[in-house]
Amino acid sequence: MTDAKADYDVIIIGGGATGLAAALYSARAMQKTLILEKIACGGQILITDVIENYPGFPDGVTGPELAQLYEKQAVKAGAEVKYEMVESLRTDQTPKVVVTSDGQYTAKAVIIATGGEHNKLGVPGEETYAGKGVSYCATCDGNFFRNQPVAVVGGGDSAVQEALYLTQMTNKVTLIHRRDQLRASRILQERAFASPKLEFKWNTMVEEVRGNGLMESLLLKDVNTGDPSVFHVPGLFVFIGFHPNTQFLHNGSIRLDGGGHVITNIRMETNVPGIFAAGDVRAQSDRQLGSAVGDGITAALSAYHYITGE
Repeated sequence: MTDAKADYDVIIIGGGATGLAAALYSARAMQKTLILEKIACGGQILITDVIENYPGFPDGVTGPELAQLYEKQAVKAGAEVKYEMVESLRTDQTPKVVVTSDGQYTAKAVIIATGGEHNKLGVPGEETYAGKGVSYCATCDGNFFRNQPVAVVGGGDSAVQEALYLTQMTNKVTLIHRRDQLRASRILQERAFASPKLEFKWNTMVEEVRGNGLMESLLLKDVNTGDPSVFHVPGLFVFIGFHPNTQFLHNGSIRLDGGGHVITNIRMETNVPGIFAAGDVRAQSDRQLGSAVGDGITAALSAYHYITGE
């Protein structure tokens, strides 16, 4: 239990699905709650056209619509939202201090829900056709391409796992890799090479995503010869890495794994009492909307018990 005087009981860093779910439960538990979000509430779902695998929406729901509902519900419960960039978190004192671009706030407990971002190819057309053929989540978007061909970019475990997953619903998956061999584990490579629906384009890079309203083709380049080619395919899944948004934590005392994810236990507790982390920012996250919401709820309940001692 903490009796420290603070501006807020709970500060939640990040206004995505995880942070908004945490805010809802925290505010309903009568904790003075602040969400700090750098741009707009919703996080990754803001760039998701249609979500079809979230319970309660049998006909699907657009990402922006769901984000608006999350925010409205959290604010109605009493949570406050401020749009400020968090620059650092001071954990060596009580209450905790969250430093932003506009000032600083103190809290008895802090929930880190800053999520993460998939690494991008950085080529023309990628942003234009994000959600319109370009995807970073096979589980989320694979069904949109049922019985159609798709391409996957990458050569590591994630790329091969997602490519194999996509073979279950598409008629062909072409894995595009800039090298002449995969970096994935041996067992995944064996499964990939044994799949009759999985083909490979070695020593190849994507130079541009093309389309007309929706994605229609890729401009490719042979890395050895430099020769260009056009590959007609309606869907592109990019798996070249993922980075959590934890830059503001790297000089602190909160334990991170080798990839920069926050290490927590099943109660979303970090190694620092009173600091919690939830959603895609934590180690071993499933990176799914439903589990992100669950993480946020767990973190809020853990923060409540930490503050009250109940």
